[in-house]
Amino acid sequence: MRPLGPVIGRYPSSDGNTQMGVGIIKHNRKCRDVVFLVIFIAFWVAMIVNSSFGFNQGNPLRLVYGLDYKGNVCGDRHADPDLHELELRYWLNPNQVYQSGLKNSQVKLENVRSICLLDCPIPSEDSLNWVCDYPDGDVKLSTDDWIDRNYDYFADLTPELRNSSLQLQGPCYPVIFPSVNVYWSCQFVARASNVSLRHWQQMGGVNIMEDIVIDKSIHRAINSRSAVLKRYVADVGKAWPVLLVCGGILPLFLSVIWLLMIRHFVVGMPWVTIVLFNILIVSVTMFYYLKAGWIGNDAISPIIGEHDPYYRVSVRELSHLHAAAVLMTAIMIIAVLSSIAIVRRILMATSVLKVAAKVIGEVQALIIFPVIPYAILAIFYMFWFSAALNLFSSGRVIQNNCSTNCCAYDLKSKKVSCDNCCGYSIHYTPHLTAAILFHLFGCYWATQFFVACSSTVIAGSVASYYWTRGEAQDIPFLPVFASMKRLIRYSLGSVALGSLIVSFVESVRFILEALRRKLKVANSMPESWVGRVLFRSSQFCLRCIGWTIKSVNHNAYIMIAITGKGFFKASEIATELIISNILRIGKVNVIGDVILFLGKLCVSLTSALFAFLMLDTHKYKSAHNKISSPIFPVLVCWSLGYVVATLFFAVVEMSIDTIILSFCQDSEEHQGTAQYAPPLLIETLSDQNEMQRLTQ
Repeated sequence: MRPLGPVIGRYPSSDGNTQMGVGIIKHNRKCRDVVFLVIFIAFWVAMIVNSSFGFNQGNPLRLVYGLDYKGNVCGDRHADPDLHELELRYWLNPNQVYQSGLKNSQVKLENVRSICLLDCPIPSEDSLNWVCDYPDGDVKLSTDDWIDRNYDYFADLTPELRNSSLQLQGPCYPVIFPSVNVYWSCQFVARASNVSLRHWQQMGGVNIMEDIVIDKSIHRAINSRSAVLKRYVADVGKAWPVLLVCGGILPLFLSVIWLLMIRHFVVGMPWVTIVLFNILIVSVTMFYYLKAGWIGNDAISPIIGEHDPYYRVSVRELSHLHAAAVLMTAIMIIAVLSSIAIVRRILMATSVLKVAAKVIGEVQALIIFPVIPYAILAIFYMFWFSAALNLFSSGRVIQNNCSTNCCAYDLKSKKVSCDNCCGYSIHYTPHLTAAILFHLFGCYWATQFFVACSSTVIAGSVASYYWTRGEAQDIPFLPVFASMKRLIRYSLGSVALGSLIVSFVESVRFILEALRRKLKVANSMPESWVGRVLFRSSQFCLRCIGWTIKSVNHNAYIMIAITGKGFFKASEIATELIISNILRIGKVNVIGDVILFLGKLCVSLTSALFAFLMLDTHKYKSAHNKISSPIFPVLVCWSLGYVVATLFFAVVEMSIDTIILSFCQDSEEHQGTAQYAPPLLIETLSDQNEMQRLTQ
């Protein structure tokens, strides 16, 4: 490998004099990996086109509310009639609901006549209540008057229409079963009102089936996997203020505070980080227990509004919270025991963090620089989440094909119609599935790209500090911006390539994991022990490959910033340097990386904890802002907090790694004695044991 000294240290100029300065790092640079920069730009164009499809076709209301028998989305002010206040889906014909719950029945719940209401009807205590279809034709009522009359205009019907209603063909239908608002659908309670049923029979109404099946039919639709997934996605949209505060502002504040404390309180920060981490992970785990109902009486409830406290509905969201609580318990136990195990090595971490603290003290712009990629990512995430909500709701509303008897009175045509009486449902095409997967991949690649750009800029700034011996007069003016200029001018293609490789490997691992789960559910896993071993081994190998690539990329970005080489050449240089100095890098840097990782988790766990607190307020537990479960918003806040912490903690992480790699290369080129190590670094590493650890 060519010595790096002539490139990143002092080198002879054209007049024969030895010079020092920033121009050293810019020596012989040119644009690298341009093809992948073009691919990245094309990818962004495709992302914009893909998102525009979502904005054009999507309607986020579909994620929350159901469809009425006309194909309108409940709560949609642009529907006919105007449904902006009518958010609850109610099925009119109880016999059809009953039939849809029977095994092998041709009647499907999506084909049962349903309308949108303001609240769920309940039977009268002394008479018979009715719920009538939207006013139309000869029924001269406005929508507001219809609502004010509790959706009941049975008394105004002609004898013919009354008789049709008694045959359960509309336009009015009896309220025999009480119902409760379960996730904006009126869930029937399988306890018929004796008073209402007696009045119905006295009026000559047809026989109404009384069975618990009527309860299970609607519950099965509400609790389906697709319905739960839609609610989870909708929760993210409803909780956008929580994401803004706990996923954006709070981690920004905490990360800056952490960097300032590293700068001025470096000796105590490892201890503070470990103690705080243990407190936070226990606290977050306890919140999962609270919401799962294992502690206290604050478990999530799918029922919206007032209801009988003895009536309970089981939903998948609660089961998912139980699983999350168990998982968090296991993680908590492992994390606490691991943090205790590394306490003895805290002093080693402190000495490493001192190096970063010295660098941050000299190149103070490093603390502020991450705000730039943070702002770019914040804008990107706002666009991405908005597009994601629309993409997930971009299916086509199509009338079903059904062969069941769904005859009902049509007020507009003034007759009982048995044609085109099937319900509507949202159909998702394979193209839409591909668009959603592309959108998810785009988020991961863009995140990796911006984090890599930030790390490369920091590495270039720290390299300027190291190879000028930390002398202020030789450090370039605003080294961070000089490093940023070099990145934009020469190395964006290399960063795009590195981030693409990581994104591709992680995506393949995600797809294989999803396939494994699908096969497990379908009981199609390999039967032979050889097949199972190979299947498990492939998962383990992909994890190892992913971890290795991330590690290589991390050091490749440092060498890209220093040498200006392309991604693969920089990876080769970094790998050779690491292999030849594995002991000196490993002993010093591993514990430091662990402390930094715990610091990132502290920020993200704090974001998750505050997200739990914000979501526990009345705003998100009632009315149309109610979220189905805190799982998704909390996980998103956790993830966003970790990304923000990664951006800011990269200042310390890349400072340490760049200094150590530069120190090892410097020592290797000068027979074990570093020539370019600045006085501040030598002072920090003046302890003989530490120096011996680095140079042996």
